[in-house]
Amino acid sequence: MSTAQNRIYLASQSPRRRELLKQIGVNFDLLLLRNDTLRGLDVDETPHKDELPEDYVRRVCGEKAATGYAMLRYRHLPAAPVLAADTAVILDGKILGKPESPAHATEMLLALSGREHQVLTAVAMALGEHVEMAVSTSMVRFASLDEDRIRRYLFSNEYKDKAGGYAIQGLAGAFVENISGSYSGVVGLPLCETVALLRKFNVPTP
Repeated sequence: MSTAQNRIYLASQSPRRRELLKQIGVNFDLLLLRNDTLRGLDVDETPHKDELPEDYVRRVCGEKAATGYAMLRYRHLPAAPVLAADTAVILDGKILGKPESPAHATEMLLALSGREHQVLTAVAMALGEHVEMAVSTSMVRFASLDEDRIRRYLFSNEYKDKAGGYAIQGLAGAFVENISGSYSGVVGLPLCETVALLRKFNVPTP
C-alpha cells in the first residue's frame, strides 16, 4: 500500500477496543456489523468441532475483517482499512466463550480459580484483497476464588459479554496474580501487534 491512510474502520462493538485505539491516537470510525440490516453479513463465532484455539481466533477474526470490508462496500462508504479482533480464553485446551448466564459465569470462574490460563487475541486488517493478521498469546494466573467472592463479582454485571466471564481491566483485575504476555491483548486488542499491522497499511502510529 503506497497511499497513507489517515483513518480506519473498527469492526467491533467493544468499548475496550475503542479505548485502546484512542490511547495510541488512531483515528477510526465504528462499523457495527450486528446492527446492520444486511443480516446475510454476519460472523458465526461458534467453534467448529475439533478446531484448535488459535485456528478458531484466526478464523473468526479473519471473517470479521472480511465481513467488515464487505459491509463497507455495501454501504458505499469511502474505502479504508478495516480492523477486527477476536479474543478467546483457553483452559486445558478448551475455549471458554462468553457466559450465557450468571451460573455459567460462576462455573467458568471456579474453573479458572487458582490456575493459569491462556488468552489468545487475533487482530486482522483488510483493505480489498489485502489482509494481514497477527495473534497475541498471554498467560494469566488467577488467585483462588471462593463462591462468595465470585457471587459479589457477578453483582457488578462486568462478566457479561466477556470471554471467560471476566474483564481484566475492571474489578476482575484483582483476581490476577500474574500475567505473562500482553496486557492490552488480554483486554482485547494487543497494541504492539496492532501497530505493526497499521504500519503495513501506512496508518500513522506512535
